[in-house]
Amino acid sequence: MVMQKIIPHLWFDKEAKEAAAFYASVFPDSRVTHLTTLENTPSGDCDVVSFELWNQKFMAISAGPLFKFNPSISFMVNFDPLLFGSPETGKKDAREKIDMVWNKLAEGGNVLMPIDKYPFSERYGWVQDKYGLSWQLILTNPEGESRPAIVPSLMFVGSKCGKAEEAINFYLSVFKHSKLGGMYRYGKGQEPDQEGTVMFADFMLENTWFAAMDSAHEHKFDFNEAVSLLVNCEDQQDIDYYWQKLSALPESEECGWLKDKFGVSWQISSADMEEKMSTGTREQINRVTQAVLTMKKLDIAKLKAAYDGA
Repeated sequence: MVMQKIIPHLWFDKEAKEAAAFYASVFPDSRVTHLTTLENTPSGDCDVVSFELWNQKFMAISAGPLFKFNPSISFMVNFDPLLFGSPETGKKDAREKIDMVWNKLAEGGNVLMPIDKYPFSERYGWVQDKYGLSWQLILTNPEGESRPAIVPSLMFVGSKCGKAEEAINFYLSVFKHSKLGGMYRYGKGQEPDQEGTVMFADFMLENTWFAAMDSAHEHKFDFNEAVSLLVNCEDQQDIDYYWQKLSALPESEECGWLKDKFGVSWQISSADMEEKMSTGTREQINRVTQAVLTMKKLDIAKLKAAYDGA
């Protein structure tokens, strides 16, 4: 299996552990893979959870009520009949599964678009779950090019509306092993959305698929740190490259976190240090945690020295 270089990272107040277990119970082929606690941070003791949903890696942290989820970043879940068998037999199973997952995510949540038949899909719905995280569930046409089951989706609203295509081209220029998928634009008579802006597009960065869209409707939210994208880097050169390319707001640089020129949050991390943090002793984890708290861009040599107690 190809290493997943870009991992969605979710920020919770206190519920990361509970939420990861909930999501693992909702989606097929899902499990919680690791739990550790970062001690003595500015947010107190923080649970960090690694988990897989439908064979795709996620991470989550409980680090206080600083950021709230909103629909600017949602997760599109493709219920492709081919994932459940042949196009004929799989369609029935996919339809049953989409309704089952919808019911679990909608319980205690907030329905943004009811699950129903729409011009673009026989079965689609958009829901914020009980933790506030947004999901778009869609019964996929099996005749198209296949996509992963779960795809992070960026919605460009407010002052960012109309910038989805620019953002896609920027990300394609930054990340290797990347390509554009489909691009569908708004037409005439779809006001307030402007003709030619992006109604839906998808693109692949480092073998991970993403989606993006513009929306000119009035939305009282924007990108924030509640959902960030963690980039697992191989070495310091890799970290330096992504930091230089992506960071656009110096005041947002902290502990390996940055914001790009569109306001999307990224974490530029070390794959090796992530591994060490999941296998190290309590003392090693604590030393690395304290070292990270002093940094903006991560310095792997200093983190390794902290890990080794040097």
